[in-house]
Formats: sequence, C-alpha cells, structure tokens
Amino acid sequence: MKISAGVDEVGRGSLAGPVIASSVILDYEIFGLDDSKKLSKTKREALYEIITKNCTFAIGSASNEEIDSMNIHNASLLAMKRSVEKPQQTAIFCIC
Repeated sequence: MKISAGVDEVGRGSLAGPVIASSVILDYEIFGLDDSKKLSKTKREALYEIITKNCTFAIGSASNEEIDSMNIHNASLLAMKRSVEKPQQTAIFCIC
C-alpha cells in the first residue's frame, strides 16, 4: 500500500518571520473529504473529528535567515522537507 502525505505551507507572503509547512497522512480515505476551500463550514466541522482521529501530522519550518540566504521558494521546499522527515511521518510520496 502506498502512503502519501499532503503538504502545504504558510508564510510565503509575509515580510518577516519564518515559513511554516505541515504534512498530513490520513490512515484511510475519508468519504467526502476534498479541498477544504471547497467544503462548506458544516462539512468541514463534520469531518474534523474523523480526520483528527485518523491522521498523523508534522510541522517543519525555515527561518527568516534561511529565507534570506536561499529565497522564499527554496525555503518553502526546505520547510516541507523538514515536515515529512519527522519520525512519525512514513510517506512514500508527497502531494504538495
């Protein structure tokens, strides 16, 4: 069975501070789960408990010094890489 992680970042548009990424692995496919921006508030709330009980997640970051030295794009990728390299993550491939 292939295990995939969903990865996303926040902070690319900020003027100061780090870029943060999180990766999530769900134990099984959850019926009705789609892009959170397309789900209604009611549907998101209904899926919340199912998701939080059946997922593993990790956070990674890149500092503002790293952003300055390598650019925001590469720092975002570094933050994503750090999130999926956490010990609790076991993904074979990532969906970014």
